Amino acid sequence: MGSNNAAGYQLASGEPVMAVGGFNGTDPAPTLERFQRYVAAGEIHYFLGGGMGMGRGGAVEGGSDEAARIAEWVRQNFAARTVGGVTVYDLSTGESPAATA
Repeated sequence: MGSNNAAGYQLASGEPVMAVGGFNGTDPAPTLERFQRYVAAGEIHYFLGGGMGMGRGGAVEGGSDEAARIAEWVRQNFAARTVGGVTVYDLSTGESPAATA
């Protein structure tokens, strides 16, 4: 989720929201490995699926695929729930074996 999408959630919740992939979801920050370390350390609690402006398997032309790699890792390792029409993954439900890689 780029910062365009994250802004509304941050304003509504009053909580910090990390925009994976920067402004439009195509910047290489954070990397998958760094994101996994954040999850393993309990620093990220939820991941909102969709809305990244890219296909399931890659980045928008000319951008990084780190956001897509993160989204795929989350999909493969955590259960999804739909809340208010938004796909939500609870990353605090236990440590995924891949999170310690």
